[in-house]
Amino acid sequence: DLNMAPNYVINVMGVCGSGKSTTGEALAAMLGLPFVEGDDLHPESNVAKMASGQPLDDDDRVEFLQNVGSAMVRNAGEGVVVSCSALKKSYRDLLRTYHDSIVFVMIDVAEPVLRARLTAREGHFMSASMLDSQLAILEKPDADERAILVDGTLDPATQARYILESLMQIPG
Repeated sequence: DLNMAPNYVINVMGVCGSGKSTTGEALAAMLGLPFVEGDDLHPESNVAKMASGQPLDDDDRVEFLQNVGSAMVRNAGEGVVVSCSALKKSYRDLLRTYHDSIVFVMIDVAEPVLRARLTAREGHFMSASMLDSQLAILEKPDADERAILVDGTLDPATQARYILESLMQIPG
């Protein structure tokens, strides 16, 4: 019975095209938790900047990360799954200030697969050209972070099951 799961606060992270939203939605459904789409939490200025092909810098990301943290806090009572790239350890550290037992799930996908996915994707503000800037700053979670690494080439349901099994191994 999956309803025995504690009130998880889970951040599905990774670069653009890794499948954060798709896997996050599958995981949230499996756990019976709400899913919050991180892309919806970007200030308009960030969306405009990314749509014009300019990568965000650390200053641009502060308000976005604060919005993600606030969304986690609003939903922490019942548990929540949120998608947020959380590419740098400093970004994850900021999110931890909102909820110290957050679990990060990094969807790991090889660069050629990411490029193919982004090239095929339509109607999204993040272009394939932005991938380089994200890969350049990506810091995979350290062993001391509450994090799960998952193969992003598996189908979303398989990823969600793997994440669920891994969650059971993480000490409360």
